[in-house]
Amino acid sequence: MKESRIFQVIFLTGVLAAISFVPPAKKKRTAARKSTVAKAAKPVVKDSVENPYYIIVDKSDYELKVYDDEGWYATYPIVFGSKDLSDKMREGDKKTPDGKFKVILKKIHPKWGPELLLDYPNDVSYQKFKERKAQGLIPKNARIGNGIAIHATRPQEEWTIDNFYNWTDGCVSVKYTEMKDLFSYIPVGTPVTIQQ
Repeated sequence: MKESRIFQVIFLTGVLAAISFVPPAKKKRTAARKSTVAKAAKPVVKDSVENPYYIIVDKSDYELKVYDDEGWYATYPIVFGSKDLSDKMREGDKKTPDGKFKVILKKIHPKWGPELLLDYPNDVSYQKFKERKAQGLIPKNARIGNGIAIHATRPQEEWTIDNFYNWTDGCVSVKYTEMKDLFSYIPVGTPVTIQQ
């Protein structure tokens, strides 16, 4: 009887220990408008041939997510140019284009600092633009536009991100302090998918 009681105590202790064990998980966003950067302790890759990064801009969630060859890497809150999150139709509509792009230039803009210029318009962008013109969805004299980038807010205007204030001409805007971080490790050639 005594041995049975000891066995029950040992068994229950083991079960409770197993139940209370929670394996460590990847960091995830904990606040609605705060960025989460979960970087592994590895060297920063700078404009190398072997680029492990790719970016997904999710317009409906107002998030820019970075992935590397091991999976999710970081998340940054973002804003755009227009509350209308549909695909860019033409120059001047302040919409952010949907599609697959790549970073073609890293530069420091005189007003908002770090900037990753995208290859908009690319071949697919031109194709959609021509089809929309042919369908009469945009005026015959409309132009496609260019200069779409992922760039920072002005240093004193990070509040635009916290308040979902879409202020750009169609670019993706990241907080100034967080864009410096993103700019530091994303190389030219990084694939970028922008989706609704």
